[in-house]
Amino acid sequence: MTVESAPSVPRAGLRGALLSWVPTIVLNIVLPIVTYSVLTDRGVGEVPALLISGVWPVLETVLSLAIRRKIDEFSIFVLIFLGLGVVAALGFNSPRLLLIKESVVTGLFGVVLLGSLLAPRPLMFYFGRRFATNGTPESIDWWNGLWQYPNFRRTQRVITIVWGVAMCAEALLRIVLAYQLSTDAMVVVSNVLPYVVLVGLITWTITYGKRQARAAQAARAAVA
Repeated sequence: MTVESAPSVPRAGLRGALLSWVPTIVLNIVLPIVTYSVLTDRGVGEVPALLISGVWPVLETVLSLAIRRKIDEFSIFVLIFLGLGVVAALGFNSPRLLLIKESVVTGLFGVVLLGSLLAPRPLMFYFGRRFATNGTPESIDWWNGLWQYPNFRRTQRVITIVWGVAMCAEALLRIVLAYQLSTDAMVVVSNVLPYVVLVGLITWTITYGKRQARAAQAARAAVA
């Protein structure tokens, strides 16, 4: 396949997108959060609550394997994040360390992102595929097919580097602030800063991705 013959993304319509996204959002995001909150509110420890809430992404992975005959990388991503949370909860018990536990999880995830650059395809490639396609085999094949283009490979690696560095930097900042600010102030910071960083990263990723896509289209037009 040449650059000028690169395919456009297949469309499956609103119904197809909903069928793909609703189970994923419910099983990977909504139910784990609700399960964890309900269990901890009822006195269950953090580690058991995290382990039990991780049942839902496992279920999504099993269903994906049974229906599509393949593992959904987005579920693997959620399981990794939950696993990091378990590791952090097991290792930190003092009030001050519990305050920075989430920072450690964020930092560990940043390290995982940077480490994935050593793999054939970085982690953000799979994360992007989940959000850029509607889950149909055609759209997934379209996304996978883009990997043959050097500009696309470079874009995915740059996105992975930026996310990994940003996650590690946010974690380090929160750890430093945890020892500089009062507990009340740090609770506010811990609840606000991650969302600020996440919104910034998502905004940058969309802007950067669109800019790279326009550059690729211009290159195809020049070749044509």
